[in-house]
Amino acid sequence: MTNDQHTEMSFEQALAELETVVQQLESGALALEETVALYERGRKLAQYCQSLLDDVDLRLQQLTPDGAGGHTATPLAINE
Repeated sequence: MTNDQHTEMSFEQALAELETVVQQLESGALALEETVALYERGRKLAQYCQSLLDDVDLRLQQLTPDGAGGHTATPLAINE
């Protein structure tokens, strides 16, 4: 999988594919080369999912003054 292939995936699509990869790896029925290739694909998917989660986390935080001249990230208050 190239970067272009997974950057067009939604979080849900990437997570579903990652779950499939994990199931295949856990089966133990793959040859060594297939296992290594699938492991690498799984790592890329996991990194992509984590980066999407990190982006969402940043979007849901706001910077507030910390009183010492700096700022602290705090959860964004959502008024319903």
